[in-house]
Amino acid sequence: MNLLIDIGNTRAKLALGHPSGEIEPLAVVERLDRELLEPLVREHGIRHGIFSSTRGACEAEVALLQELGVELMMLDAATPLPIGIDYRTPETLGRDRVAAAVGAQVRYPHRNCLVVDLGTALTLDLVTSDGVFRGGVISLGYSNRLRALNDYTATLPLCETLTPEGELPLQGHTTREAIERGVFNSVCFEIESYQRRLEAEFADLCVIVTGGEAKYFEKQIKNAIFAEPNLVFCGLNRILEYNLTQNATAKQ
Repeated sequence: MNLLIDIGNTRAKLALGHPSGEIEPLAVVERLDRELLEPLVREHGIRHGIFSSTRGACEAEVALLQELGVELMMLDAATPLPIGIDYRTPETLGRDRVAAAVGAQVRYPHRNCLVVDLGTALTLDLVTSDGVFRGGVISLGYSNRLRALNDYTATLPLCETLTPEGELPLQGHTTREAIERGVFNSVCFEIESYQRRLEAEFADLCVIVTGGEAKYFEKQIKNAIFAEPNLVFCGLNRILEYNLTQNATAKQ
């Protein structure tokens, strides 16, 4: 069993990964401490783990896991990967974006994939059928767009996230409606436009939607696959297994 840790902008997520590729989500927490990790490592007999963080080194958490006997791999720009990276600044490439790209190739091998991650930020990344990450775009996430309008204007209210059953009308007839429809539709239009342009070049494009805010858009984005909540974990597990195999082969 592998321990998979994904520390994002706001929370830490943990899962177990089987060598077969099966993923078992465990917890979403504000922080990692001994009270959480020690019984987890003992109960599941964890020997290997992989640690991905968008917040920096997280040295205390890494030291704790190593103290508990977990052979830990830190995902960084130097980590060998089972896919190619076509990115001019790999040292700045988000670890979650890398893991999601690997996860897309595990789930949909030999396909051109557009990975749409709806979270604190909205990222849209292309992974081509030859197993190469080709880059993508980053913009502000749905909830943060709503907050930004409230934070950076004098009178606009903070509006709630929506989960509409059908398409939202284009025009709002109150200020609150104008914000809700404008922000929600702007996310949809951004994704659809990017998708449409890529489909002109990649006819078999597979659109995978993941992330904590994907639930708001399940009925909005056409021809997309939404059943991939563990995409990052799937990628982390594959990266770890790939390196464990490579290391074992090198020792023979």
